[in-house]
Order: sequence, then structure tokens, then C-alpha cells
Amino acid sequence: MESPRRLSRFKVARILNQAREAGVVKIEVDYRGGLDLERSVALQEGYGLTHSLVVDSQASEDVQLRAQLGAAAAGLLTEIVDPEDVLGVVWARSVMAVRDALQALAPCTMVQLTGSLSSPHGEDSAVELVRDIARVASGPAFYFYAPMIVSDASTASALCSQPEIARTLSRASEVTKAVVGLGAWRLGISSVADALGEREWREMHDLGVRAEVGGIQLDRDGNVMTTSLTDRLIGVTAAQLMAVPEVIGIAYGVLKADAVRAALRGKLVTSLVTHSSLADELLARA
Repeated sequence: MESPRRLSRFKVARILNQAREAGVVKIEVDYRGGLDLERSVALQEGYGLTHSLVVDSQASEDVQLRAQLGAAAAGLLTEIVDPEDVLGVVWARSVMAVRDALQALAPCTMVQLTGSLSSPHGEDSAVELVRDIARVASGPAFYFYAPMIVSDASTASALCSQPEIARTLSRASEVTKAVVGLGAWRLGISSVADALGEREWREMHDLGVRAEVGGIQLDRDGNVMTTSLTDRLIGVTAAQLMAVPEVIGIAYGVLKADAVRAALRGKLVTSLVTHSSLADELLARA
């Protein structure tokens, strides 16, 4: 029998849902601001996810949604991360929200998986993201100072050969769990698309890019695309991310439904933390 320490509240939720469907028990729960059990299970089964958390939220502002999903993802990490894990993080505003909510974490190793993007919203860098989570975990951290996107491929190659960056990115093969944000290829709702500007964004949109995960670009079916941006990225590659056993994506906003579906279908993301209205859009597309 699994020990109580290893029986997470998310597994308990799945067991209770199976018991309810079998008619063994009748469950009445007030979900105010909490986990939407039925949608969580439906999304997990519909997309074959390892973990699925749907927050029952009525929030309409991105800041509120990020905070709520960040808290849910922080709770998931607290439950599933072991000292033996190597936890990788991709810079994203949603992942910053996880950092802000995280209060406890097993003493695992932390690895930075991408450089940072400058933002008018003033979020901290990827280095601060990794350091802050590592302080909670009281574990070792591997990080580097670099942007996520540079002007040309030769600059990216030169930076990636620097000892600090090369040493950190070489750890990507050891990552057992990762946390990423999911972006639709639309100006205003993707930090990566916004960083490029309209001309480059339009060029890649016309090629068929519809989603991005840490700068990795996907078409509508989740196929990885190679564009003029690919060799200018400082961070984990698509192959490296897809080799991570569990990648937890955090997504908010119904306009991202097709992009999130692409990331799930393409297997860049194996677990999802989202909210009820976006979950409904994803279930309609499953």
C-alpha cells in the first residue's frame, strides 16, 4: 500500500471521482476558488495527461488568473517533487506566479532552462526565478545570465559556448520535472511574440506558427517548427524538453485554447494547470 506521505491530494481527488462514477459514494463539494474535480479528470483523460488541475475561477484579469494558477501549480510541485528530482523552469510570467506562491519544496536540484525576456511589466529574470525557488527547496541551483532571444544565430552559438551557460544547459538531460508557460502566437498574449515585433511575428505566423513553449514554436497540430527564430534562442531545445519525463504547463485565457491543444498534442507538455473556461474550450477540442 502506498504510504500516506506519497498519496497526494490530487490522487485522492481522482480516486474519489472514480468511486463517484462507480456509484460507491456520493460527493458534494463546494469548489469556491478551488479545484474543479470533474473538469480536471475529464481533461486528464481527454488528453492523456499525467496531472491535470483545473481551478474553478471566475477571475477575468490575467493577473488574478496567474496568481490562482500559480498557487495551484505550487501546490502540485509541493506534492510531487522528491529530493531525487531535478526541477527545470522556463522563464514565463505564469511560472513567476508559481515562485510567488511556493512555500515548501523538497530539497531538489534546480536548473534554468531558458534565458530571460525583458518585460514592460518588470518581472524578475530567470536567474532570480531559479534562485528564489532554490531557496525554498534549500537545494543546489544551476543558472546563467543571458537573454532568451538574441539578434542572430552566431551570437546565440557564442553565448551557448560560454562555460556558465553551457554547464547549465547541459543539465537539461538530467531534468525529471519541468514547469513552463504556454503562449499562443498572438501579439499581446505571448511574451516571445511581443519580443519579436510585428514584422517577425507576422512572418512566422504566415509560416504556420500557432504556439510557443519557451520560444519553441509549434504549428496548430503540435509539430515543432524551425524558423529564423530557432537558432537565436538561448535555452532548451524541443528534443530536450520532450525528453523530460514530466513537463507541467500553466495556461490561462480562452484565446490560448488552440495553442494549448497544440502543446498537448505535440507532447511538449504532459501535465496541465489551467482554469475552468479554458478547460471547457480544450475539452471541446479533445
